[in-house]
Amino acid sequence: MSGLNPAVVHLSGSNFVLVLVVALIALAALGLGAMFRSEVLAAGEGTDNMKNIAQAVQEGANAYLARQFRTLAIFAAVAFLLLLALPADDIGVRIFRSVFFLVGAGFSAAVGYLGMSLAVRANLRVAAAAEETGREPAMRIGFRTGATVGMLTVGLGLLGASVVVIAFGDEAPEVLEGFGFGAALLAMFMRVGGGIFTKAADVGADLVGKVENNIPEDDPRNAATIADNVGDNVGDCAGMAADLFESYAVTLVAALILGSQAFGEKGLVFPLLVPAIGALTAVLGIYLCKPRTGENGLTTINRAFYISAAVSAVACVLLAFIYLPTSFGDFEGLRSSTLDRLFGGDNTGNPALIAAVAVVIGIVMAAAILALTGYFTGTEYRPVKDVGRTSLTGAATVILSGLSVGFESAVYTTLVIGAAVFGAFLLGGASLTLSLFAVALAGSGLLTTVGVIVAMDTFGPVSDNAQGIAEMSGDVSENGAQILTELDAVGNTTKAITKGIAIATAVLAATALFGSYATSVIDKLTEVAGTTNAQDANQLLLKFFVFNPSVLVGVLLGAAAVFLFSGLAINAVGRAAGAVVYEVRRQFREIPGIMEGTGRPEYGRVVDIVTRDSLRELVTPGILAVLAPIAVGFGLGVTALAGFLAGAIGTGTLMAVFLANSGGAWDNAKKLVEDGNHGGKGSEAHAATVIGDTVGDPFKDTAGPAINPLIKVMNLVSLLVASAVVSLTIGSDKNDGLRILIAVVAALIIAVAVFISKRRSVIISDDEPAAPATTTA
Repeated sequence: MSGLNPAVVHLSGSNFVLVLVVALIALAALGLGAMFRSEVLAAGEGTDNMKNIAQAVQEGANAYLARQFRTLAIFAAVAFLLLLALPADDIGVRIFRSVFFLVGAGFSAAVGYLGMSLAVRANLRVAAAAEETGREPAMRIGFRTGATVGMLTVGLGLLGASVVVIAFGDEAPEVLEGFGFGAALLAMFMRVGGGIFTKAADVGADLVGKVENNIPEDDPRNAATIADNVGDNVGDCAGMAADLFESYAVTLVAALILGSQAFGEKGLVFPLLVPAIGALTAVLGIYLCKPRTGENGLTTINRAFYISAAVSAVACVLLAFIYLPTSFGDFEGLRSSTLDRLFGGDNTGNPALIAAVAVVIGIVMAAAILALTGYFTGTEYRPVKDVGRTSLTGAATVILSGLSVGFESAVYTTLVIGAAVFGAFLLGGASLTLSLFAVALAGSGLLTTVGVIVAMDTFGPVSDNAQGIAEMSGDVSENGAQILTELDAVGNTTKAITKGIAIATAVLAATALFGSYATSVIDKLTEVAGTTNAQDANQLLLKFFVFNPSVLVGVLLGAAAVFLFSGLAINAVGRAAGAVVYEVRRQFREIPGIMEGTGRPEYGRVVDIVTRDSLRELVTPGILAVLAPIAVGFGLGVTALAGFLAGAIGTGTLMAVFLANSGGAWDNAKKLVEDGNHGGKGSEAHAATVIGDTVGDPFKDTAGPAINPLIKVMNLVSLLVASAVVSLTIGSDKNDGLRILIAVVAALIIAVAVFISKRRSVIISDDEPAAPATTTA
């Protein structure tokens, strides 16, 4: 790289050593992940019947991801070429930004695939342990599976970022834009595709199995059960693991971009040191996750999280005061940013104290969201109990009460996130660049919890699959089944909690990226327009105020993009689930002996249906995420694009929390009834909660989680195209014809994709089969 661009400034000796240590910690995390994996695989696998069921799930999951990666390779190739075409200060930066786009996408895919490949082997081991050795070993295997994925996430995220910083020095932030974009883009596709797969199978299985034929959730007579269990892995394991990895990568990217401007060389290193501490404390949290006698599993997991978070906070505060100076005058070669030079504001205060408080804000926010999400989605708290109680009056009241839980919880969660963002922003005082860096550091503080958070998330689908394998095999005693039911309920809550943390990470990263976008635009505007005096600067700033119609229109378009994306994702689940319902009904009607247990359902047919539909349906939301910022930016300008990002961040935050918590409340309300409350399984109250859960499934596992990578992808695309938009709008390279053409083509592609998506049928064929005679609801 230095040969391509001799102006690259590499790290000084001590900082180089520190980043090298971070890279070694990343490798150690990967080594620990391999060790945890071997521990999981060393556990017993149960009976031959359980192995056969698990093998079917493994084959379905592997087949789906193989087909998904072939599809996504086309998008990755197109994005790689487009990145090469975008302008950069140096040809070497342009090339390596594109190369590390592929690296980021590859790491995101690796985290998703390797996490899934272990989860589909761990599920039957958890089921076998519950039957053979008891609750504690079963819980340990499930959490060790998550720990493997957590270490993989932390290790690859730190390794990618530290290698770029070592190799590219002060140009690392621009190269890392490609790394973060690759991770975010692939994660969004995996989150959407996996979410459509898992919820189409789940909804179809529930409606035909539980509601129409009054059979258990994972009854082997239901043709959709294998697809449902496959979906848990490709959606909640592969999709969510990739999502959390990209959150890790993109937050690091935002922190490094702003850190290099606020703290100079130390600003490139400190954001790496903070999550490196988190990698070490995550190991502590994993080993602390040992249930006490008679203790609820969720209490055990929460205690491990809180202790590791507290240790991270103390360690990061010590790091800040040891590594950073207490005065900005002690930074070597630190220059004020363009933003601060134009609009006033100097770096003042104690850098070590600012950094320490910002990191602690991020850690405290993670703990607060964990508690808040647990309250609104946990079975032991009033919101879920109230939703369960409304099942006595039917499905309509279940849906209404779940919606109210989602709306209310979105307000409180947003207040917590908003308080954290604004509190961190105030730390910067008069310096806008420093304030934005403080927000990014809050995100880095939240990253210290990611190792344990990923472990919590993966624990959910593994325990869910374990219960499914136990029920389908019939080889687990009543005591073992009760253990698995408890772990499944715990897993439901941990999945909801991790979605809340992921949303918070997305907001912090998007806010920091928004700041990076503003910096990039201002830098380019001053370069092209030659803005050097305060009067011109103030005129420039006025264009970004909300009373500018272009900004306000951008806000509305950004909010609309979130609504359209959510609608497309939920509608995709509805269409695919409809296909599953008709196929399962057909098999009940046409295959002799299914209900008597003498006929074998055609499980592979349902897996093929949801695989085909999910891969077809993920294209339109992906096109919207990538091309909407391009259409707005080139069509309406950089000020409208700034409003677009603000609207997407604000609406996306509320929408994601609403969808995730509504779905989580409905799911656990169903669990409450299935545990014997309000009439128990088979009652009218149970049927009502099943319907509520089917509504909530695409809320919490498809549209809600996919909004996280959506807002980061749109911010990264905006950051990448900002210079090109400014160049074509003003200055010597102004070309309104080309600019409008790009916008029109992007908008037309979105319109055509949405039109094609809306024309797809909800059913497999034109001949709608009759409902089975056994219909009970």
